[in-house]
Amino acid sequence: MSQSVPESLLRAVLERARTVAEVLPLQQLFLVVAVLLSLAVARSLTPTDRRWGDRLRRRFVLGVPWGTLLTMFGVVLVYWVVQGGWEHPNNPLVIPFRSWSYFYPLGTLVAGFAHNGVGHITGNLTGTLLFAPVVEYYVGHYPRERGSESFASPLTNPFVRVLAVPAGSLVAGVFTGLFSLGPVIGFSGVVYAYIGFAVVTRPLLAVLVLVSERVVDLLYRALRNPLITREPGPSFYSPWWADIAIQGHAIGILFGAVLGIALLARRNEYPDPLYLWFAALIFGIRQSLWAIYAPVGSNTYVLYRAVGVGLMFLFAALVANGVTASDRRLVPSLGRPTRGTGVRVLVVVLVVLSAVAVPFGLTTVSGDLPDDARTVEIRDYTVTYVEGAPDQYVSLVNDYLYDDARQIRSSGVVVFSERRSLWIQEVSKGNLAHRGRATVRVGGLGWRESVYANREGWSLVGNGSAYKVTLRAEGEQERLAYATERVRAEPVIDGRNVSIAPVEEGFEVVVTRNGSVLGRAPVPVKSNGTSVAGLTLERSGQDLFAVRDRTRVRVANKVVPRAQRD
Repeated sequence: MSQSVPESLLRAVLERARTVAEVLPLQQLFLVVAVLLSLAVARSLTPTDRRWGDRLRRRFVLGVPWGTLLTMFGVVLVYWVVQGGWEHPNNPLVIPFRSWSYFYPLGTLVAGFAHNGVGHITGNLTGTLLFAPVVEYYVGHYPRERGSESFASPLTNPFVRVLAVPAGSLVAGVFTGLFSLGPVIGFSGVVYAYIGFAVVTRPLLAVLVLVSERVVDLLYRALRNPLITREPGPSFYSPWWADIAIQGHAIGILFGAVLGIALLARRNEYPDPLYLWFAALIFGIRQSLWAIYAPVGSNTYVLYRAVGVGLMFLFAALVANGVTASDRRLVPSLGRPTRGTGVRVLVVVLVVLSAVAVPFGLTTVSGDLPDDARTVEIRDYTVTYVEGAPDQYVSLVNDYLYDDARQIRSSGVVVFSERRSLWIQEVSKGNLAHRGRATVRVGGLGWRESVYANREGWSLVGNGSAYKVTLRAEGEQERLAYATERVRAEPVIDGRNVSIAPVEEGFEVVVTRNGSVLGRAPVPVKSNGTSVAGLTLERSGQDLFAVRDRTRVRVANKVVPRAQRD
């Protein structure tokens, strides 16, 4: 009897291990075991009086940061319900939930809580999970003031104080949606507000969390994709720093820092200014707040790296001298105390950076398109393809800062809506050429529809490409949205030139002599040929050959997008 219990327990353990091994691949299983073993060793080495469990229970109800969890749940609800992420987890509805204009309140109010994909929301939820508890820990579910008691008033009620982080997050999210520069989207502005608050209230703990963020992020990625294989190849993306909403992040961190300073002053608690300086500098550099850039033309950006890094050092100095309770002068010869000066400067910077976004918040779009533009209409949305059309959303910049040659222009699949004051190059020309096809999703609260874009074309030997772009709404016929002029191949065969021109039904071959058209015919299908004006055009695979007597010359090659190649 004494031996049956261990045997049954061993069998149960082995069975559970077998089940886990079936669910998790070997690499992921190894990672989980290694992490659990490492955490167990770390816990065993921690002195009893330094265990976090007791500390957390003194600050949180049941030792749990409920406010952080409620906030994360709210962000997930926006993604699942409002953006339709429950049905389309990898393709949520994004366009109507950007902060386009003050004349479109829905986007302005929702932008700070919406996301453009799983990776985006996962990154912001990770940041929330790490930094929001630091904010919640400092605020606390239980009052810390001398003589105060829990439940004595609404402000000392732990269940009310649990809502401090969700309420503050709501205010910060709306604030960043109102005053972020351009049509931003995402919860990162609020995450940066957590960071700003944490830096000024618990600088060393904030730096520790920053270090752990990299560990948590890498752990998540390793579990999700334990093995990665990559091959070199061309890509069509803007520089990484041009995809970061630096201004939105900056006002977020300043907003959080100002709130943290206000609470420090109320409690008369001031951390070591050297720690503050170090933490502010590390966060500014690590979170790429130094990456100040500006568009200087169509698909061209300039990065002011030296200026950005210098500003991070000034930011650290302001925080260190503004939060400290010291009356020492920053520069004795100036004869003015620094207490409060840094705070006032931070507030002024926050106001100025926020005010920069106001003109964009007053943006409207007219919907003016090139005369030959062909569109797909879905309710108040218009979807089309353009090349070199002035970007209407940044018309203020185009009109007052740039001349015609340097204007910011759109080339690719464009979506605009006058009612929503939005204009966006949803798929760039290069990206569509690389992929060959793309899906654009438009919609609003409770509805969404898709428009499918397709590009195909021919590369003419020695002289560029002839291509066309078609658009198709769900349930409708495909329609031509854009087509190049005919393009001529460089080889000359018996005094004749071969060109390819896009047409509604496909592509046609045009044979000319001295600019005069001698004949035209549809491009032959694979392994077939056709005769045009004394030339035989033969199709072999993706290649098109022109044949005359014993002369056979390759004149064109059908473009197969890299993303569609085997």
